[in-house]
Amino acid sequence: MEKLRPYFIWHNRHILLLLQLLLIELQVSAFAVKYLPGFQGPLPFHLETGYVGVGESENVQLFYYFVKSERNPEEDPVVLWLTGGPGCSAWSGLVYEIGPLNYKIEQYNGSLPSLVFNHYSWTKVSNIIFVDSPVGTGFSYAKTSLGYELGDFSQGHHLLQFFRKWLINHAEFISNPVYIAGDSYSGIIIPPLVQQISNGIKEGTIPPIDLKGYILGNPGTDQSSNGNYKIPFAHGMALISDELYKSLEKSCRGEYTDIDPNNTACLKVFQVYQKCISGVNDGHILEPLCTFASPKPQNLITERRSLNQYSTEVFLYSDDEPLPQIGCRNYDHLLSRYWVNDYHVRKALGTRKGSIKEWHRCNEDIRHFRKYKSEVFNTVQYHVNLSAQGYRSLIYSGDHDMSVPYLATQAWIKSLNYSTVDDWRPWIVQGQVGGYTMSYSNRMTFATVKGAGHTAPQYKPKECFAMFERWIDRKSL
Repeated sequence: MEKLRPYFIWHNRHILLLLQLLLIELQVSAFAVKYLPGFQGPLPFHLETGYVGVGESENVQLFYYFVKSERNPEEDPVVLWLTGGPGCSAWSGLVYEIGPLNYKIEQYNGSLPSLVFNHYSWTKVSNIIFVDSPVGTGFSYAKTSLGYELGDFSQGHHLLQFFRKWLINHAEFISNPVYIAGDSYSGIIIPPLVQQISNGIKEGTIPPIDLKGYILGNPGTDQSSNGNYKIPFAHGMALISDELYKSLEKSCRGEYTDIDPNNTACLKVFQVYQKCISGVNDGHILEPLCTFASPKPQNLITERRSLNQYSTEVFLYSDDEPLPQIGCRNYDHLLSRYWVNDYHVRKALGTRKGSIKEWHRCNEDIRHFRKYKSEVFNTVQYHVNLSAQGYRSLIYSGDHDMSVPYLATQAWIKSLNYSTVDDWRPWIVQGQVGGYTMSYSNRMTFATVKGAGHTAPQYKPKECFAMFERWIDRKSL
């Protein structure tokens, strides 16, 4: 009887949910995509796009891309993927990180950029829902201006409603294993969201799905301490001298995020540090520092809680500056600006005409102009709670990312104080070291991705796919 308790809780609410089902079907619109401009021939995978209405009176319309697993969609896990930012589009996660398409990198000549198949897509072994969240991201929009008043908590509530409605509308996936995943700023959103979903399952307010755990890449976690690990990282990577590092330690005593304005010695030596790294791409310290292909010229606003600091997209171009060139990571991003804003592309994707104007890969308005309320500053306690409930987790870091250094991620994982199950060791892909890993008694696996930046799959797709496939199939990395 104890095993049947979740079923009975669900059954007691079944009649009400059935009554809601017809309404939900009206709130979830789905569109099958067979062909995409720029890709030769029919798509070799199942792609669905659509909108799900959330919030009061369904004022907010969240857009999504759903790709079925190429292996066994009836049994493979369902992954809800959130791109970071906040304000970076689901398409960015799909085409630059873990989805089945990439842009063909070639000089833009005015014609539509071409798409090619990604052989290292995570959809080879899982069903993935890529969602434009929060509202104002990608093709997601609100019917009134009030819908754009948002923050960490409202984004989480909208995602909970989105997932519940999407699952009811796609009932064939309710019994599949479920993971919530994302990277960068998603490290702030996902742990509370997983907790809300877990609570909803217990309370019977969402279908009794088989929630297994979560995956976080290069995640923001403890915003007050992340910056304190950049200087040890810079020292370890030979970006600053031993002498400068010792001076920083002595003068600042390990506090580099919130420096006391009266500590003039620290401020002086910190300026020397900033000058040393000013020409370094903090998203990947070995890559060139390039202008960012912003949709429009803007002045940079540096804000402590904007995950601008967790991105390579710090330098924006102005009218008199050149666009990124081939060889710059941001040139790849520029191609999406040209492709997605094409009328035929939007029509092929099933987007609603007039719902948004220009599509942005990352919506700077959300991130820089204080339209987004930063409300969650530390998610460590959520990890503690989720660990106590037995959920699995994979936390990975590109080891050349200075914006969210792997040292910061290691530190909060160690602070959970769980014993080590599998000690630090290399994990191998085709005879080469893909990175290093440790696993803990709370079913948490930490992995670095050798040579990767922020975020890891953009730089090392083969290695990241191998890591994901092994972990999702419960194999040792």
